[in-house]
Amino acid sequence: MAIGPRLDLRHTQSLVMTPQLRQAIKLLQSSNLEVIAFVEEELERNPLLERDERADGPPPDAHAGREPAPPPPAPADSFESSTAAALPAEAEAPLDIRDWSNVYDGESPRGGRADFDEDARGIDSLAAERPRSLREELGEQLRLTFPDPSDRLIGAQLIALLDPAGRLPAADAAIAAALGCEEARVARIRARMQRFEPVGMFCRSLSECLAVQLAEKNRLDPAMAALVRNLEMLARRDMRGLMRVCGVDAEDLADMVAELKRLDPKPGAGFDPEHAPSLVPDVLMRPAPMAGEAGDWLLELNPETLPRVLVNRGFHARALVAASREDRAFLSEKFQAANWLVKSLEQRASTILKVSAEIVRRQDGFFRHGVAHLRPLILRDVAEAVEMHESTVSRVTANKYIATPRGNFELKYFFTTAIGGTGGETFSAEAIRHRIRGMVAAETPDDILSDDAIVAALRREGVDIARRTVAKYREALRIPSSVQRKREKAVPA
Repeated sequence: MAIGPRLDLRHTQSLVMTPQLRQAIKLLQSSNLEVIAFVEEELERNPLLERDERADGPPPDAHAGREPAPPPPAPADSFESSTAAALPAEAEAPLDIRDWSNVYDGESPRGGRADFDEDARGIDSLAAERPRSLREELGEQLRLTFPDPSDRLIGAQLIALLDPAGRLPAADAAIAAALGCEEARVARIRARMQRFEPVGMFCRSLSECLAVQLAEKNRLDPAMAALVRNLEMLARRDMRGLMRVCGVDAEDLADMVAELKRLDPKPGAGFDPEHAPSLVPDVLMRPAPMAGEAGDWLLELNPETLPRVLVNRGFHARALVAASREDRAFLSEKFQAANWLVKSLEQRASTILKVSAEIVRRQDGFFRHGVAHLRPLILRDVAEAVEMHESTVSRVTANKYIATPRGNFELKYFFTTAIGGTGGETFSAEAIRHRIRGMVAAETPDDILSDDAIVAALRREGVDIARRTVAKYREALRIPSSVQRKREKAVPA
């Protein structure tokens, strides 16, 4: 057997996850806010990318040397979806990612005058007045209430130890030890600060918080004090036990519970509201004009969620003229990255629209008649219809929202498991949960439905469902058991 060098030619296939492919997958499953943030980073990183804020198309020769604009987006009327029609070809066309809405036209300024001669406003009047925070309000009340600087120092420490709900978890002894003062002094200052606005702050427990608010209203009588001390019995809905402990009848107990519900269990939580970012849908949906009983739905991508970027081909061509070898390699890399980003954004938008149209087509009954008509739907059904992989559909529907005549919904909401029927048909699990909620809401104090009774009622409607499934759905809806509901409805509150 001879030993020596040998040259072989072999063909193999392997899936290589390039950085561009990983980024495309990440873009597909990211929310619109995450995509916008990623595009902003790319605009700062890539000199060949630029933001295009125009909407109606560029003026003549305004963008000479830049990448030609893709075809303008089809009007909303071209994105039609119905129970009998699939998404038309226009929905798959590349999207126009240009916007001219911020261009000053010389006649109708949107941001004020071009000069500042007639603007007499001061800069301080342009800034919105910042509302004072909870700690600033408490600090002002502290300065007005305690003339002694030592008391104000202790009060400032109590304010600093507040949690977001307005509770003071630290014990008086621990605070006194940290400040080197008497525990009784800390307790006295804390008791006085509990009457600050909003009333009920600086308490260690829910019972103490409610008791302070009731005392401020002069409603902390012995019966109400007993109710506040036994909140765990109220949580168990043990109304008979509460009537015995408080020494009142059912009508008085109902009035007491109603008064408790009017109190604020977390007085500090609503003072400094954190403004949650508003939900911006990715897809807009509305009925077609002049649509009859079987009319179409119109779908279009929300232009507010589409990042608008351009590849500056003119700058790229001019820079290559006098570029060194290293500069050419850098420009080539950035040019390919810019082209990839534009194509990835177009592909992402087209995929979202295609998947959304198929979901709308299959859930047409929900949009017309409500959640009771939600059909069972799985990822495989949509993937086969749009000729994509299930993982792609899963990524497209993650963190994407559609604005419909019935409200804003995440695309994943429309995927529900199937519950078999006695006649061979299937029902959506979400529709069954909606039916259970409606049956419980229609109960009377004399007719509380057990899980077995709900199973029997659903089977009469053609739903083949097990008792443990009903119990699981009921617990997911946070509906108490029939025993707890009977106790609760025995005493109107």
